[in-house]
Amino acid sequence: MKQIYLVDASIYIFRAYFSIPEDLTDRRGNPVNAVYGFASFLGGLLDRTRAGHVGVAFDESLTTSFRNEIYPPYKSNRVLPPPELEAQLAACQELAQAVGLASLVSSRYEADDLIGTAANTMRRAGFAAVIVSGDKDLTQLIGPHDIWWDYSRDRQFDRAAIKEHFGVDPRQMVDLIALTGDAVDNIPGVPGIGPKTAIQLLNHFGSLDAIYDRLDEIPALSLRSAQRIHALLKEGKDNALLARRLAQIVIDAPIEVSPRSLTRRPIDEAQLQNLCKRLNFGDKLKTKLQAASKRK
Repeated sequence: MKQIYLVDASIYIFRAYFSIPEDLTDRRGNPVNAVYGFASFLGGLLDRTRAGHVGVAFDESLTTSFRNEIYPPYKSNRVLPPPELEAQLAACQELAQAVGLASLVSSRYEADDLIGTAANTMRRAGFAAVIVSGDKDLTQLIGPHDIWWDYSRDRQFDRAAIKEHFGVDPRQMVDLIALTGDAVDNIPGVPGIGPKTAIQLLNHFGSLDAIYDRLDEIPALSLRSAQRIHALLKEGKDNALLARRLAQIVIDAPIEVSPRSLTRRPIDEAQLQNLCKRLNFGDKLKTKLQAASKRK
């Protein structure tokens, strides 16, 4: 099958920002470490894959996601990007454009939703999705022919590998988060239910709905503290259902994506040249991006 590569940009931009010294600056003395690291990542990805179809999803909805309307504390524990990083985010989008990649952005839907929508749309056109991210939440999108690629650790998981590694299959991942919560995104979950217990419950019952449909069976299960687990689940049902709404990735966001819009364009040599000059990048990185931009 043809493949669509869908990149979760933020994780690689933030990783570069925190791992590359800020003394890497443009000609005005402004830090460009995040853009440089993101450019190196993109160059490496394109060189390895020679992909013909790519979408790069950027997060622009940290405080304006529709999930904040459902649950105002959603992601409220996250610190907004510092000014020296925020100034680099636009340059990262400009870089993606210069090397011929489609950018997926929305002020209402998160990068995960844009990736989910693009994957869903492209599957209907005969493509398999390769989701490039280290965020396990995105494993819920993996279908029979898809791959979750944790690029930084160079781990590629299909559905069977996801089940082996995380203890649940992709369709159960959102229910796992519903039970355990997600401290990073400030999603509540069921207090007192940890990952080990949640995995046992999901492997026995199959889904969150089945757990609550058959809740009275839990005290008789050979689970440690089964009576307590039953009480916790009963008390925490509203939390679990809320958490599932927050953790469920949207696959029908109102964005325009198609095989044509996600087809890699030829590199814009002038734009790349001007960008690298403005950011004070050397010829080595520019040459790497130019070489990597040759498609299969």
